[in-house]
Amino acid sequence: MENYGILTPLSAFIGRPGNSMMPKKRSNDHLIKCQRALDRLAQIAQCQSTRPLSMPRAITERERILINLYSFCRLSMTPREFYWKWQVNQEDIAQICCRSTYAVNSWLAQSSRYKSPSSDSLYHLALMDFLLENFDAIPQELLNQLCSKVEEG
Repeated sequence: MENYGILTPLSAFIGRPGNSMMPKKRSNDHLIKCQRALDRLAQIAQCQSTRPLSMPRAITERERILINLYSFCRLSMTPREFYWKWQVNQEDIAQICCRSTYAVNSWLAQSSRYKSPSSDSLYHLALMDFLLENFDAIPQELLNQLCSKVEEG
């Protein structure tokens, strides 16, 4: 494992921040950079001290790496793929994507009524697929956080 110092540019882990021209398919180079980022996160976790949380929280090297990993993560699943994989109906897909059943029907249409789903809808379906596939591996504590009410301040 390479030892990256705290001043290592993030481009060594992921790529240049703000680069929106990501290739559709992931290259081996991209996968290597992602693995380096994950290795560095593990290294940081071993050295991390328990510091009191302040608000707003400071963005450290760990958070920068996570932000970049998230930014370059291209989760996407089409409604057809989701519909084929899971025994759901149009109402379920509409609920997952926060859209109307009319919109979902247009995504599944084979005729001139067809409309492309938005990238955020594709993201919602991919994230839901991930949660459905990995539900048993998610600790109850995290599920409670995911489903807890947001406190109004």
